[in-house]
Amino acid sequence: MKMQVAEIAKAVEAVNAEQAWPDVNVTGVAFDSRHLQAGDLFIPLMGANDGHQYIQSAIEHGAVATLWASDHADNVPESIPVIMVADTLTALQQLGQYYLQKINPKVVAVTGSNGKTTTKDMIASVLSTQFNVTKTHANFNNQIGVPVTLLSMEPNTEVVVVEMGMDHFGELDFLSRLVQPDVAVITMIGEAHIEFFGTRDRIADAKLEIVHGLKEDGTFIFNGDEPLLQERAKEVSQHQRTFGLDATNTLAGSEITTSRAQTQFKASLWPDATYTIPMMGAYNVNNALAALLVGDTFHIRPAAAQQAIASFVPTENRTEWLTGQRGEAILSDVYNSNPTAARRVLAAFAAVPTKGKRIAVLGDMLELGDQSDALHMSLASELDPATIQSVYLNGEHMRALAEVLQDKYPAGSIHYYATDQQPQLIDALTAAVEADDQVLLKGSHGIHLENVLAALQAAPEK
Repeated sequence: MKMQVAEIAKAVEAVNAEQAWPDVNVTGVAFDSRHLQAGDLFIPLMGANDGHQYIQSAIEHGAVATLWASDHADNVPESIPVIMVADTLTALQQLGQYYLQKINPKVVAVTGSNGKTTTKDMIASVLSTQFNVTKTHANFNNQIGVPVTLLSMEPNTEVVVVEMGMDHFGELDFLSRLVQPDVAVITMIGEAHIEFFGTRDRIADAKLEIVHGLKEDGTFIFNGDEPLLQERAKEVSQHQRTFGLDATNTLAGSEITTSRAQTQFKASLWPDATYTIPMMGAYNVNNALAALLVGDTFHIRPAAAQQAIASFVPTENRTEWLTGQRGEAILSDVYNSNPTAARRVLAAFAAVPTKGKRIAVLGDMLELGDQSDALHMSLASELDPATIQSVYLNGEHMRALAEVLQDKYPAGSIHYYATDQQPQLIDALTAAVEADDQVLLKGSHGIHLENVLAALQAAPEK
């Protein structure tokens, strides 16, 4: 971005707009003084800490102006221009919307219980073959991150791909109306945040808020394999296109094969081509189908889209293959887990060829509320002794899954450890693992399966 202070003051309806604003150019925004770049506008937000108290750090890092809440008028900095507003977060959002309207790109908004960051990255890669594209940085997908994304656009941006997250009703409604997308995408409906919503139906209701700001001539693209979305889409008046594995979708995937490093599939609109994505897991095919369908909506050449998803670089791919000290292959995903993601990773893990045993190490999935035990038990659908020979479970809620699996697995194949028994799990697992084995580590960060990963990768004691 590049705007003068006077233009910013007008855009955010500064309460001190009668001031003779200096002729100062602003080239970016930052709400964290530590990450501020020279030329930035500092946005002091009110959270766990009061951002106003970091103004001196912001100035030292090169801030050329600052927003300032009017209820902090008694300690206004004097060394840089101050744009006084009633609320700094609201002003940031106003400025983001103003700049969006000024640049006037096409807007693609992406949400979903799982896969939205990967899908956002794939969409940006596909569209970048023909357009100047800006996308959400990392997972800046909330009421702060979305306007920051908008303000990061270069003046020549033709399409902005905006990831949107939520964990309460009303959040996607606000973000969708803020950006007014030309295309709205829902990747899938899972159980993420079910503690707040209670049912998947209510999660679907909340996700559908992404179309509340969708332009009248816009396009709604969603996972057509999900009945909850099919049902709710009947109430959406805009043009609709679907993706999924069912042949009735606008774009259907088939003939999926996967390995540790990549996944290949066919796509119904271009049946003669084979598509490759540099990620493991059939579940990533739906993300790629969504991106291809967005690309088709923007008339991207099929060959260019095919190459784009083959070479895209994901923002975050926390599921990564590592090697243990015995030579075993470790599929590590130890920072986040929910039932949908866990089932998908288990299915992908079970499909990867191996010469040795497949061993799953699963930690508690946190923040699932009253349904926690039932949702942990639901993982049994993806655990089969024919494909995953041994299971290690860690955490209080995993006890429910252990009880279900006792009847499904041979004696001695299910190993349960309470939360405080992780050292015993590590001892048993490291004693059992052999060179040709594959080990999956999947759990919420709060259960700290990274300790298990470190033990598997540690050099043996002499």
